Amino acid sequence: MDFTSLTLTDVTRNFGRRRALFKVSLRCVAGEILALLGPNGAGKSTLLSIASTLLEPTAGEVRYGDQTARAAGAALRGRIGVLGHDLYIYPELSAVENLQFFGRVYGLPDVPARVEAALARAELAHRRDDPVAGYSRGMRQRLALERALLHDPRLVLLDEPFTGLDDAATSALRRRLAGLREVGTIVLITTHDLETIDGLVDRAVMLQNGRLVTIEPGPGSLRDRYRRLTTVSA
Repeated sequence: MDFTSLTLTDVTRNFGRRRALFKVSLRCVAGEILALLGPNGAGKSTLLSIASTLLEPTAGEVRYGDQTARAAGAALRGRIGVLGHDLYIYPELSAVENLQFFGRVYGLPDVPARVEAALARAELAHRRDDPVAGYSRGMRQRLALERALLHDPRLVLLDEPFTGLDDAATSALRRRLAGLREVGTIVLITTHDLETIDGLVDRAVMLQNGRLVTIEPGPGSLRDRYRRLTTVSA
C-alpha cells in the first residue's frame, strides 16, 4: 500500500488514570518535515508510538491516506520507519548482519546493494564486520537511522535522532532529511536540538500536557518562538 498523508483526529491516549494525549488533531503530507516539540513527559513519544501503530489511541482516529491501521494491517507497517530511544539493533551482530536481517524481514529486493549503500551513508563501511556492541553511541545511532530507512518508508518517525552525533554526522543527517523531503517522505521528528532543525523543518508544533499547540512562523529563531509560546502557555 501507499499513502500521501497522515491524519490524526481527536486522538486521546490514557495510561490508567494518566492522560498522555488529549484530542490531538494533526495532518502531515508527503514531502513535509514536521517538528514535534515539547518538554519531557509532554506526550511526544506516545504520539509517535501511535503513529507507528505500536500503540492504539484510547479515543480518536489515525488515518494513513484514507485507511486506518487496522484496515491496512501489515502492509502499512512495511511503509513506516521508526527510530526511537530503543534503536532496534542487535549488539551481538555486525552492522552488515543487522542490516541484512532487517532487509530480509521487509522482504526487500537487492538486499546486498541496499546494505552497502546504507553502510556508505552511515560512514560505517570500515567497521562493517565488527559487532555493534563495540560501537560508540553515535555510530549506533547512525546505523539505526539507516536501519529505519532501509526499506524506503513513506512515513518516518524520528525520536531524538541527533543524540550522540558529532558535527559532521549532524550535518549529514540534515542532508539526509532534506533528501527524504525531496522524494516525498512524511517525516515527524522530536528533538530538543532546536538550533539543529531550525531552517530544516517545514512546520513545528508543541505538545504541552498532552495538548497540541501550533508554533506559528514569525520573527526570531525556532527556539525563540518556542520559548515565547511556552511562557504564554504557562
